[in-house]
Amino acid sequence: MSAVEQDGLDSFPRDRQPTVRILAMPAHTNPSGKIFGGWIMAQMDVAGGIVALEYAGGPVVTVAVTSMKFHRPVNVGDLVSCFARIQKVGSTSITVKVEVFAQRAHDGTLQSAKVTEAVIVYVAVNSDGAPRKLPEREPDFGQYW
Repeated sequence: MSAVEQDGLDSFPRDRQPTVRILAMPAHTNPSGKIFGGWIMAQMDVAGGIVALEYAGGPVVTVAVTSMKFHRPVNVGDLVSCFARIQKVGSTSITVKVEVFAQRAHDGTLQSAKVTEAVIVYVAVNSDGAPRKLPEREPDFGQYW
């Protein structure tokens, strides 16, 4: 068992596909040489927006980040995977939980750690940018995200 699994952070989810997967590059670093938190936040917003757009059947906008927690730093060369899942649906809004895992090579294996998580709220909008009512969906719509 890795140190990551021992300290209680979830291991990499194997039961679903990540919504966004990207390699952390040197251009994404902060002055400390770690990956800039704002870059990670942008990837999370993209992942959450994809799930919200699919549910809404059209454009959505980000209206709130109701919580965000950074658990661990991300290093250059880490494979960053964002998993997004709908938590709640209102008449025009969709609340999405996004969890981010970093995988890094160590002695011929990939070790993983949950590095960040957030809850983000999106609103479906029409072509004028005004909120629009979400379509009716089955209760299990998108359960495999």
